[in-house]
Amino acid sequence: MSHFTRIRTQMVELDYITKALDDLGYEWQAGDQTLHGFAGARRKVAIRVKTGFLSQNIGFIKSDQGFDLVADWSLVRSITRDKFNQQVTQRYAYHAARAKLEAQGFSLISEEKQPDGQVRLVLRRTG
Repeated sequence: MSHFTRIRTQMVELDYITKALDDLGYEWQAGDQTLHGFAGARRKVAIRVKTGFLSQNIGFIKSDQGFDLVADWSLVRSITRDKFNQQVTQRYAYHAARAKLEAQGFSLISEEKQPDGQVRLVLRRTG
């Protein structure tokens, strides 16, 4: 019996997901990847994220709305499902916001991480 859990996300751009994973220091592979779960269960994913020694990996699968998280969370030892989802979602939003604002003619002037983990961006419209 498989214990894979799928979590719907609002993430639609593969590039921003991989940038978020890079920011967080995760090793990942994109393409036709396989996740392993309980009792030899397997799941095809678009991105496989390594989570460390004696821990199963986390994946992103393509859905109609974008990309969803999937893992056998009972075998992921290095991070909780909620913490991983929150961290990746925050960094994804950072990259998506910057890209959209830069496309509208804004340039990043400064960036400051707040004590509560929020990121404050100061942008200026150029041109």
